[in-house]
Amino acid sequence: QVQLVESGGGLVQAGGSLRLSCAASGRTVSTIVMGWFRQAPGKEREFVAAISGSGSNTYYADSVKGRFTIVRDNAKNTVYLQMYSLKPEDTAVYYCAAVSALTVRVVPDWYDYWGQGTQVTVSS
Repeated sequence: QVQLVESGGGLVQAGGSLRLSCAASGRTVSTIVMGWFRQAPGKEREFVAAISGSGSNTYYADSVKGRFTIVRDNAKNTVYLQMYSLKPEDTAVYYCAAVSALTVRVVPDWYDYWGQGTQVTVSS
C-alpha cells in the first residue's frame, strides 16, 4: 500500500508559478513510478507528467512540455511538479498517482494509488 498526499495548490495569475508536492508513505518509493494528472470540471482526467523510480526518466504531456518539470526526492519520499508560465487552461484539480512499474505510465487506469487532489486555479 502507498499513501499519497498532495499540497501546494492555490490561486495564481496567468504567467505565474506554483510548485505541487506529493508526499508518499507506506512503501519504498524509489521502486515506484509517480505521475501527475489533472481534471478540470466537465472533463476527463488527463495525464500531465510522470517520473520513473530512479528519477532518470520523465515524460510530459505536450500541453505542459517546457513549462512544467517533475522531479523526485526519494530521500524525502516526495515528488514535485514545478509549474511555470501558468495559463487559465491549466486550472484543474491536480492528482498525484503511483504504480509499481519499471517504465513511466500515461494512462490513469494503469496507476494503483491516488492522492486526494489539490486545486490549482489560474486567473486571466
